[in-house]
Amino acid sequence: MRPAAALALILSLTPLAAGGQDFEYARGAVERGEILPLAEVLALLHRTHPGRVIEVDLDEDDGMMIYEVELVTEDGRLIEVELDAASGRILDLDEDDED
Repeated sequence: MRPAAALALILSLTPLAAGGQDFEYARGAVERGEILPLAEVLALLHRTHPGRVIEVDLDEDDGMMIYEVELVTEDGRLIEVELDAASGRILDLDEDDED
C-alpha cells in the first residue's frame, strides 16, 4: 500500500477535531453525511494533485467544514489545499514559494 493511501486509511478511521470541536463531533458529522470521509476526499484530491500528504486538519469557517491538506507534489512543491468537507470541492490552493 502506498504511504498516502495508508495515511488516508488511518485518518479516515480517526476523524480529526474540527475547529476546537472534539473527535466525536467529526465522526458524527461523517456518520450523518454532513462531511465526506477523509479517505474519499484525499482520493478526489489525488486525481488532480497527486503527492505525499504531510498534514490534514478539519476546520470550520463560517459554518462550512473544510479539510486543509498540506502535501508535497510529485515534482517536490509544497502546497496547501482547502477542500469543502461536504463535497470535496477545492476551495483554495496555496503553493509555498520559498526556495
